[in-house]
Amino acid sequence: MIARNGGEPMLVDGGLEILDESECRRLLKTGYLGRIGVTIEALPAIFPVNYTVHEDSILFCTAPGTKLSMASDRRIVAFEVEGGVDAMYHHGWSVLVVGTAREVDNPGELKRLERHLPTPWAPGQRRRVVRIGIDLISGRRIDHGW
Repeated sequence: MIARNGGEPMLVDGGLEILDESECRRLLKTGYLGRIGVTIEALPAIFPVNYTVHEDSILFCTAPGTKLSMASDRRIVAFEVEGGVDAMYHHGWSVLVVGTAREVDNPGELKRLERHLPTPWAPGQRRRVVRIGIDLISGRRIDHGW
């Protein structure tokens, strides 16, 4: 579901703002840590990853394991990022992307993406690259104006 309403944010329930597509994409680019949601034998699993946005994709580096396996299978995944969170005043935003994950294994493509890849925060050898296409995007912001 892409939130659109003529380019203007849509307010719902006094402070909950449904974000349009352009604002979702802008906020997605400001983040650095997100969560990828996958299914493992019909059960949900969520993993934190540091990421970058390049062109119309989310990129992250990983090691062999669950995230790489689901990318090798080209599964549809959810990716969520949040920011501007203030627990005291109940402010913040969240953007959700749904798209197909795939491993980038073409040497030419890897070379072209090299300078756009995030440096993995987690220890160990994380040299495999996963790309998530941004097929669907939606977002919300809470700002009570206090």
